[in-house]
Amino acid sequence: MSFETILFEVDSGVARLTLNRPDKLNSFNTQMHGEVREALARIPESGARVLVLTGAGRGFCAGQDLGDRAVAPGSQGVDLGESIENRYNPLVLSLRNLGMPVIAAVNGVAAGAGANIALACDIVIAARSANFVQAFSKLGLIPDSGGTWFLPRLVGDARAMGLTLLGNKLPAEQAAAWGLIWQCVEDAELATTVDAMARQFAAAPTRGLAATKNALRRSWQNSFKEQLDLERDVQRELGRSSDYVEGVAAFTEKRTPRFTGR
Repeated sequence: MSFETILFEVDSGVARLTLNRPDKLNSFNTQMHGEVREALARIPESGARVLVLTGAGRGFCAGQDLGDRAVAPGSQGVDLGESIENRYNPLVLSLRNLGMPVIAAVNGVAAGAGANIALACDIVIAARSANFVQAFSKLGLIPDSGGTWFLPRLVGDARAMGLTLLGNKLPAEQAAAWGLIWQCVEDAELATTVDAMARQFAAAPTRGLAATKNALRRSWQNSFKEQLDLERDVQRELGRSSDYVEGVAAFTEKRTPRFTGR
């Protein structure tokens, strides 16, 4: 399948998915949803051990392309639930459930669903000129794509309320200070910082990292005892993995481990 609205490649264990509608600030239309879905479906069998998600041009993603969802003045509006159920929800679930680290490289504005798609990734690194905008209130909507779930957990109720009800821009530096994202870097350093992290993950014990992601997320609904039991069970499984055997051997032999992700 050839892509028109995204760029996708896998090289040396690193999958790179670039939203590529720069004239529309990489906002989503129906075609882009389909192409992103196809690219994500390819990743598990591609040999990739990390995914980098970014945007082309001066923006990361401005959310939904409203031109692709025209509403006539005075009409009864549209059923947005279908798009949420069949496009945005599967997208953020795919990012959350991918069995490898997922890095969002936010190179410019991340607005509406675009902001929450970034937050669905495991690690968010943003350029200093980037900003995050929960723009839904300007349209009479609520945050979707997981926004009402991510924000209170990441920044607390007070800040989540302010961000969503006001819809103000949150600069990347402030987002990092609040713990909304992992890191804010100078614009010129974004690519090299993300590439270095992607290479690190591509050489890491992928199976263990995927299990760590899952364990951290399950902790929100588990009791302490349930989480201890989960840690025991997962550790038992990982202790039989090739990467654990290699990690112990490398430590004993004082050499760099050669992990395979298995």
